[in-house]
Amino acid sequence: MENLGTHLILDAWECPRNLLDDPEHIRRTLIEAVRCGGATLIHLHVHQFSPHGVTGTATLAESHVAIHTWPEYDYFAADLFFCGAGHPHRAVETLTEAMKAKKVRIREIKRGVEEPVGALEYAHEET
Repeated sequence: MENLGTHLILDAWECPRNLLDDPEHIRRTLIEAVRCGGATLIHLHVHQFSPHGVTGTATLAESHVAIHTWPEYDYFAADLFFCGAGHPHRAVETLTEAMKAKKVRIREIKRGVEEPVGALEYAHEET
């Protein structure tokens, strides 16, 4: 089977707590990430937890983007699955810049490939 898409798993640390706990900021960031990634937004849902934390999911024609925040740890996790068209790495750049992450780890998985190819991992740390 051929490569059906790219799935990026993102961990990001040292983000400002006020951004991680702001559902409207998360909403705007998801919309901008989808736009920058060249994807088609079908549905967007953002939920504020109590006492803190936000989760957001964007359903795309090309698959999905999801983000989950832990303000108490200055951390968020996201995953982006783009099949076919789109540029998931551009969407990741938008997410990490908007959330002002200082440390980022991204794992990339090619989906639909029958042979195990492993995951490409790389990290970025702001200096």
